Amino acid sequence: MSFVEELRWRGMLQDIMPGTEDLLNKEKVSGYIGFDPTGDSLHVGHLTQIMTLIHFQNAGHKPVALVGGATGMIGDPSFKSAERNLLDEHTLNHNVNCLKNQLGKFLAFGEGENDAKMVNNYDWFKDFKFLDFIRDVGKLITVNYMMSKDSVKKRLEGENGLSFTEFSYQLIQGYDFYYLWKHHNCKVQMGGSDQWGNIVTGTEFIRRQDQGTAFAITTQLIKKADGQKFGKTESGAVWLDPKKTSPYKYYQFWLNTSDDDAKNWIKIFTLKSKEELDAIIAEHDAAPHTRAVQKALAKDITIRTHSEEAYETAIKTSDFLFGNGTLEFLNGLDHEAILDVFEGIPQFNISKELLSSGINILDLLAVNTQVFPSKGEARKMLQGGGVSINREKATDIEQVINTSHLINNQYIIAQRGKKNYYLIIAE
Repeated sequence: MSFVEELRWRGMLQDIMPGTEDLLNKEKVSGYIGFDPTGDSLHVGHLTQIMTLIHFQNAGHKPVALVGGATGMIGDPSFKSAERNLLDEHTLNHNVNCLKNQLGKFLAFGEGENDAKMVNNYDWFKDFKFLDFIRDVGKLITVNYMMSKDSVKKRLEGENGLSFTEFSYQLIQGYDFYYLWKHHNCKVQMGGSDQWGNIVTGTEFIRRQDQGTAFAITTQLIKKADGQKFGKTESGAVWLDPKKTSPYKYYQFWLNTSDDDAKNWIKIFTLKSKEELDAIIAEHDAAPHTRAVQKALAKDITIRTHSEEAYETAIKTSDFLFGNGTLEFLNGLDHEAILDVFEGIPQFNISKELLSSGINILDLLAVNTQVFPSKGEARKMLQGGGVSINREKATDIEQVINTSHLINNQYIIAQRGKKNYYLIIAE
C-alpha cells in the first residue's frame, strides 16, 4: 500500500497538492515536517505528524524532521488568538535537544537512504542577515499573497492583531522548504491542515526562486467525537515526557476514550493493519464492556511512546487502584513515581522516628492521620472488616503499626472500604 493510500484509509488525509501522489508512487522521496520547540516535550497533539513520518518511512521514503530552532523564536501565528511568548536561545537549545531524543523513539535515524534525518533551521538562519533576508526572500512573496492566507486573515480580524514578527513567519517557513528542497532534495512538506497556507508559500517560493516544483500534503486536525480539542484533559496537555505525564496517566488517557473516538484513533495512532483493526473492533462490538479497542489502543501507544516495562507498570497500577492487584510493583518505583500513582489520593506525613516505636492502629488512622475523623469510627470499621493496611485486612484494634510495615521504607497504604485509599508517608 502506498503512503497516500495508507493515510487515506486511516482517515488522516486532508489536503494534497496535485501531482503529489504520482511523485510518491514513482520515486523514493525526501519529505519533511516541522516541529516548533516551544516546550521541552512533544505532546499527544504532535502524534499525528509523528505517525505521518512513520508511514512515510515505512513506505520507503526518507523522513526529515525539522526542529525549528529559528522559527521557535517567533512562534507560528496560524489560527492562534494571540502571540506566543518568545523564548531565549538557551531555552530553545534545551528544547531542541529534548525533542530530538523523543522523535528518536519513533523513527529510525541514520545515514541510510531510507533513514530519518534531523535538521534545525537555526543552522541556516543564524548567520542570515536581516537586510539579506528581506532582499533575497521578502521580494519573492507579495504582501497581497501573504494576507490572502486564512491564518493571517483570522488574526487581522481579531482583537489582538498580528505583529510584524509573526507576519514574517510565513516567509521563514517558506524559506525552510526552499532550503531543504535545494540542499536535501526535499520535494514534499507535510503537516497539519492548519499549515496548508505556510506549506503552499514554500512551494511558491521554490517556483519563483528556482523555477522548481515541490509538493504538499496535510493531515486532518484530530478532534473528539463531541467536538472537544484532542489531547487536552482537565489537568492540561498530555505529554510524551514521562516526567510531565506519567506512563500510567498516559495509558489512562487512551484507555478512557469513548468508543467512537477509540475506533477512529486506533487507526491513526497505531500501525495495526486493517485486518487486525477489523478483528479488534468486532471483538469490541460483541462485548463493549470489555473495552477491547481502548485496551489495544492504550497498550500499543504506551509501549511505543515509553516501553513495555512502563506499560506493565501502568497495568499494575490500574489493577492496584481499581482491582485486586498487589503492592509488589511499587518496590521498583522512585518517590516521584509513587506520588504520581497516588495523585489525588489523600496523603499524610508522619514521623518515622515515632513509627519506629510503634503506633496503635487506631491512633495511626484517627490521631496521627485523618483517615478517620475519630477513633470511634475507626474502631467500628476495623471491627466490621472495612480497613486494610497495605492491602491486608486489619481487624485487631490492638494492632501496632511500625517501620516493618513500610513499603520502600517510606510508605503505608491505608484503605477504607473498597475504593478509598490513603497514602501515609514516613519522614
